[in-house]
Amino acid sequence: MPILTSDFNPSLPFRNGHLNTIYRPLFMNETCNYTRKRIDTWDQDFIDLDFSRVSSNTLALLIHGLEGGSKSKYMISTVNELNAQKIDTVSVNLRGCSGEDNLLLGTYHSGKTEDVEFILNHILKNYEYQNIIIIGFSLGGNLTLKYMGEFSETLSPKIKGAIATSVPIDIASSEREMDKLKNKLYIDGFLKTIRLKVLEKSFKFPEFKLDKDKLFKAKKFKHLEHLYTVPVFGFDSPEDYWQKASSKPYLSKIKKPTLLINAEDDSFLGKECFPFEEARNSDTFYLEVTKYGGHVGFLSSFKQEENRWLEKRISRFIKENIQITIAQTIS
Repeated sequence: MPILTSDFNPSLPFRNGHLNTIYRPLFMNETCNYTRKRIDTWDQDFIDLDFSRVSSNTLALLIHGLEGGSKSKYMISTVNELNAQKIDTVSVNLRGCSGEDNLLLGTYHSGKTEDVEFILNHILKNYEYQNIIIIGFSLGGNLTLKYMGEFSETLSPKIKGAIATSVPIDIASSEREMDKLKNKLYIDGFLKTIRLKVLEKSFKFPEFKLDKDKLFKAKKFKHLEHLYTVPVFGFDSPEDYWQKASSKPYLSKIKKPTLLINAEDDSFLGKECFPFEEARNSDTFYLEVTKYGGHVGFLSSFKQEENRWLEKRISRFIKENIQITIAQTIS
């Protein structure tokens, strides 16, 4: 307790995890209107925030997954659902993910919660929201869960809860899954964009001694972590990074209502990414495991208007489990 029983029951084609994973980015076509705000960071860099406001006293802060951004389809559809529920949103573009390279050698990684803390402090200082909810997807979900546990003793009372979807809470087990043949097309796509970003960093920062031959031979996330994540962010090894960045050890520390939704057929997740014991032993960390859904999919039909289960599940958890009163304000 609290382990939730899911009502997600897609039509037959969408009971295939791979179809559910690829259908959203390829065929869903929602749009939304953003207003961009660039904030300067403490370390002489910048982070781009994309707001979509409906004059609410409540703000949802959305964090995307690996190599995503505010324009990712799951971000846009969630923004539209929350706006319809009279909730303002701000979509975070992690460093280097807003369409413009950031200024430093380091970008982001799965456990870099200091950026989440900085963004939330900026919101709390500069905006008058009464309620803030954090929503993360995949890597962004790991940041969300880690933040909610890591900073549980110092969270502002205005931060009322969180929702995370398709989260590799145990990075080591997730990387073992990603190394399997079933995920070759996915990892090839990720590595293609990450290689180019790392190569660009090596040109901008010649003191960063990159082995370009190894870069283009990289076939696993672990290879890129050896070349970039470990030396740039000061980890001892990829294994050290996996341990320190994973959110799973922080779940038991969460004190505010927080939901994790993971699908059994998500090919990115190992069995260690389904924290039943942590949920049973918590009063505030909720786990919902769906039989189907893929990775950040949760689609049920070829009709776009019927593919709202995830977005509506997020808004329903906010209504039922996060104690807030949503009100519109005078602009």
